Formats: sequence, structure tokens, C-alpha cells
Amino acid sequence: MTKKPRARKNYVNKVDLVEALVKYAAACKQAADNGEDKPPIPRYIGECIWDIANGVAKRPNFASYPFREDMVMDGVENCLQYMHNFNPDKTDNPFGYFTQIVWYAFLRRIAKEKKQMYIRYKSSDALLMMGQTYEGGEEIAIHLNTQAEYINDFIEDYETKMANDKKAKQKPAEIELPDNILTAED
Repeated sequence: MTKKPRARKNYVNKVDLVEALVKYAAACKQAADNGEDKPPIPRYIGECIWDIANGVAKRPNFASYPFREDMVMDGVENCLQYMHNFNPDKTDNPFGYFTQIVWYAFLRRIAKEKKQMYIRYKSSDALLMMGQTYEGGEEIAIHLNTQAEYINDFIEDYETKMANDKKAKQKPAEIELPDNILTAED
């Protein structure tokens, strides 16, 4: 007996979302023409964006971060910020458009959190080097000693990445041509 594949439940209906976005864009244009403030975003659009952000957050590459709620909120904020750029004449896939916005918002949040972690680790590393530790008892000292290797590895990796990024920005990448390609000199 073979297992029947589970039917996927689409949590965002693309057709309805496009229709809602078009209606909202028309309402925004009409409000701008009348000199009024933008109307509030319809509940349906907000729920769709929320569902998309939570769906991306459940992916394995984002699910284990402790600041997942912050990532979701960054994604929702970015979607609301760039919602007006969605053009239904170019594409009829708002799901893909908002998913991409959420994805990059998540990557930016992860980079911010890693930078903050680097700052925390670097400052605690400096305290350890100067011999200053918190007088919290034996349990704290053991914890600091067992985490020191991880902290050092994280600091080294982060500084290496920063140096590589700096090098990449400074000089353009050199392109090596294969030997069998003719050049203008030939």
C-alpha cells in the first residue's frame, strides 16, 4: 500500500490577494487625488502578509533562531513599506513578491543579531583578557570557561567575514579567461 501524498493547503490565495491589492491601490490613488491620507490597509492583505512571513519563518533555515518573532515583524514591516511597489501588470504573483521581501528582511535581521552578538562577545572577551570577571560564584566561572572556545571561534569567523567583505568592496573581481578563448590581441 503506497501512501498518498498529502495535499498542500495554500494559505494565501494569489488571485484574491492580487484583487485586494489592486482595489487598495485604487483607493490610495483616489485618496491622493482628493488630498486625503492613505486609507488603512485591508485586514485581508494584512493577514496574507502575516501568513507569508510566518510561513517563511517555519522554513528549516530560519526556524531555530531565538529571535524569530523579530524576524517575522521585520518581514511584515518591510512588506507594508514596499507594498505600493507591487505591479500587477508585471506579475500576478504577490505571494512570490512578498516572500522575497520577507526573505531579505530575515537575512538583514540575522546579520544585525550576529553583529550584536559579536559586540557582546568581543566586550566579554576583553573583560576576560583583563582578568575582570563577574563575582558570581563557581557556576558562572565554569560557564565562562566552557563558552570561551565558542566565543573565540565566533569572533574569529565574524572578523574574517568582515575582512573578506571589505576586500570584496575595495577591488573589483578579476575575471580569468580560459586558455581556449581568443582575445582582441589574437
